[in-house]
Amino acid sequence: MTYAAEKTPTKATAAKAKPSAGPFANTSTLPFQAPDFTKIKDADYLPAIEAGIAAQQAEITAIANNPDAPTFDNTLAAMERSGQVLTRASAAFFAVVGANTNDALDAVETAVSPKLAAHADEIYLNAKLFARVKALYDARATLSLTGEQARLLETTYERFVNAGAQLNDADKVKLKGLNEQLSTLGTEFSQKLTQATKDGALVVNTREELAGLSDAEIDAAAKEAKDRGQTGKYVLALVNTTQQPLLASLTNRETRRKLYEASVTRTSHGDANDTRKIIARLAELRADKAALLGYPDFATSVMYDRMVKTPAEALDFMAKLVTPLASKQVVEAGELDTAITQGGGDFTVRPWDWDFYAEKVRKAKYDLDQNEVKPYFQVDRVLQDGVFHAANLMYGLTFEKRNDIPVYHPDVTVYTVRDRDGSDLALFYFDPYARPNKQGGAWMGNFVEQSRLMGTKPVIYNVLNIPKAGAGEPQLVSWDDVITMFHEFGHGLHGLFADQDYPSLSGTNTARDFVEFPSQFNENFATQPSILANYAKHYQTGATIPAALMDKITKSRNFNQGYALGEVVAAALLDMRWHALKAGQKVPDADAFEKQALDSLALRTDLVPPRYYSAFFRHIWDHGYAAGYYSYLWTEMIAHDAFSYLMDHGGGLTRAAGDNFRAKILSRGNSMDYAEMYRAYAGRDPQIEAMVEARGLDDGK
Repeated sequence: MTYAAEKTPTKATAAKAKPSAGPFANTSTLPFQAPDFTKIKDADYLPAIEAGIAAQQAEITAIANNPDAPTFDNTLAAMERSGQVLTRASAAFFAVVGANTNDALDAVETAVSPKLAAHADEIYLNAKLFARVKALYDARATLSLTGEQARLLETTYERFVNAGAQLNDADKVKLKGLNEQLSTLGTEFSQKLTQATKDGALVVNTREELAGLSDAEIDAAAKEAKDRGQTGKYVLALVNTTQQPLLASLTNRETRRKLYEASVTRTSHGDANDTRKIIARLAELRADKAALLGYPDFATSVMYDRMVKTPAEALDFMAKLVTPLASKQVVEAGELDTAITQGGGDFTVRPWDWDFYAEKVRKAKYDLDQNEVKPYFQVDRVLQDGVFHAANLMYGLTFEKRNDIPVYHPDVTVYTVRDRDGSDLALFYFDPYARPNKQGGAWMGNFVEQSRLMGTKPVIYNVLNIPKAGAGEPQLVSWDDVITMFHEFGHGLHGLFADQDYPSLSGTNTARDFVEFPSQFNENFATQPSILANYAKHYQTGATIPAALMDKITKSRNFNQGYALGEVVAAALLDMRWHALKAGQKVPDADAFEKQALDSLALRTDLVPPRYYSAFFRHIWDHGYAAGYYSYLWTEMIAHDAFSYLMDHGGGLTRAAGDNFRAKILSRGNSMDYAEMYRAYAGRDPQIEAMVEARGLDDGK
């Protein structure tokens, strides 16, 4: 449980906090307790979060000082009920600061991050509170707890221990100082990266430099330039990853090189947005924190509650991918070099060339042109007739768009989600388009967590970064965007189907190396012929995507896997190297550390760079994936295995199969051990073979 952002005040403390808590003082009167953005101003967040911290501190003190003997209800359940003002304010604030920030909100984030870190320390390092939790934990065999109650007690105790509850007073003071520094630096990194990504956009002077892009893409670049006060020029905004989608289309090699280099150097210019010293210090401080807690390195310290328990186990899993990947990369680079020569080039492939020539090879092999595919994928249709249709087919869900729920930006749409019996299940917010003030990537979150204890149903959002079409242009999306939409809604389903008593075990409040499993599992529905045919309609004619084109998409799925999988493996291994740092080990040069790490990976990272270089690797420095980026690979393995089981033994694309997956996986949250949960579904542990086959790494395919 992250008590720094959760639970409910007593009547006395609520009354005290109410004046400064503003619109967050009481539960929202909107359906599902959704935040009322018509009543929330930027200036409301800081006082509300501060009031929420004060209220929860009072509640936690009361729990810790309770003269009655500890019971599950007066300790664990009371902790779950605490902090609701803070929960409401934090949930709204962090959603908006991620998706629609400004200078005022950035300033609030800078102010509250160390306060929240200190607040968490006040809870987890409270000796009296821990004594009550430990007393219950030591007596757990005699308490007649339900399965979920036992899980809550176990996870709460482990979280206290790993947060430093057993340290002596002097070491607790050291830990608080480390946590404050880490929080401050993490916020600083995030804000610098957001600004650097905006500022790092490539500016070009002529339309000719953008040859290969569609008229709509060029017009969008012109509009972006105009919006930035550079009328007459063209601006190519950066996405969060190393590779940029437009590299696949740009025919001007120099423009490709400039765009690629703008991407990889965005936070490495030695200017105000340079993050390299920050990440080096973050790594050093994390190593020091791990040592203080008795661990050899930070990776070991954070893996205690995961499905994969040790760094060695994660590295062994990834090692099984490296050899076939390295071979695949050599073969693919050779194919691209041949394509370059055949096209009259006198150079060998470089990272900024890879996507461009990969598209040529893809087209030659499969006669597949992404510009031919894109007209069949219009964002609203993909959502309504693809993502929502699959959820209806498998789980019986229906969706109704509403116009009466306030949103934080005009691009956001809201839907009521109704369950298989027609009852109201949740609210779902969809925020698809890129903005300069939006963090890169795509994510899911909750405005309201499901909890029977609190009487709440889920209010969930999906945020993406699809480039917005120009005025009057159709909003077409790439195949990668289609997969991302299904992926993020998989997270959404994990939250929508939450069925827990306690908020901290609800929905997606699971380990990093399990939470991506439902989302990656849901990606598979995008490619099922019956579902694809329902949403892949030409935006002009309405014609269903031709069977021949569908066949090309299917056959090309394994193409370019040396790159597509290689960039993720490289990033995951880079993450583990940063977090294998020992206490006292200094990183005087982040670039040199990174180079040494990449050179040791036995992969062609000179041609296939990591999906994120260290200096803009938001996942591991600010989004909680430190020593956890391997989770995308691990959960992909589970997802492929689970979907293979679904199709071969689990009933296929049927309601019965969906209801079974919902009952055994999607609705379980963190209510039981993850390995046991998976065995309850598939009858065995997950196996890597389905992933190897799906990625085309078997037998040199």
